[in-house]
Amino acid sequence: MGERKVFSVEKVILFDGTSLDKWMNRDGSPVGWAVENGVMTVTHGDIISKETYGDAHIHVEWMEPDMPWASGQGKGNSGVYVHGCYEIQVLDSYGIEKPDFSDCGAVYSMYAPLTNACKPALWWQTYDIYVRAPRFEDGKVVKNGFMTVLQNGIVIHNNIELTRNTPGGVTDHVVAEGPLLLQDHGNPVSFRNVWFERL
Repeated sequence: MGERKVFSVEKVILFDGTSLDKWMNRDGSPVGWAVENGVMTVTHGDIISKETYGDAHIHVEWMEPDMPWASGQGKGNSGVYVHGCYEIQVLDSYGIEKPDFSDCGAVYSMYAPLTNACKPALWWQTYDIYVRAPRFEDGKVVKNGFMTVLQNGIVIHNNIELTRNTPGGVTDHVVAEGPLLLQDHGNPVSFRNVWFERL
C-alpha cells in the first residue's frame, strides 16, 4: 500500500466579525464600513482585501436589506469580485423565475445563474466560489480561468470559462492572482464570515 498524502489547506480569514484590518479602500486608505454584532455593512466605497490568491475556494455570507419600494438593480445591489475582476452579482432577486446575467448569482454581464437560489431579504445567504485562475506564459493568457459557484448550497455555475473580466473591478484585464472586492452600489448590504482557502 502506498503512503497516503495529507494536504494542508490554510483558511485565510478576511472578516472575523470584529476587524476590517484585512481590507482597504481603492486608494489604499482604511475602510469605514459599519461593523456591529459580527457583521459589516456597506456604507461608503468598495473594499478590497489586502490578501490576494490564485486558485481558491472563497466563502462569503451576505444579507439583503428589506427594500420593498425598490426594484431591479436598485434593490439590495452589491457584488463579490473574484480576483478583483469577475463580479458575482449580489441583489435581491428573490422570486424571479428566469434570472438573467444581471440578477443575483450572475457573473455580471457574462453568465446568468443556472437557477434562482435566492432567499428573501433579511435572510443570510452564502456563496461558495471555486476558481481556477487563468494561466499565463510570457504575459499572455494561454488557458482561461474557470469557476464553479454554489449559492446557498445549490450549484448556480458549473465550471464556467472566464474569457474576460467584468466591469467595475480593480483591473480591466484578467489576472493570475488578485484580491477579493466587495462592492458599494449604494445599498446597505451586510456581510459576515468572509474567508478563502488557496487550492
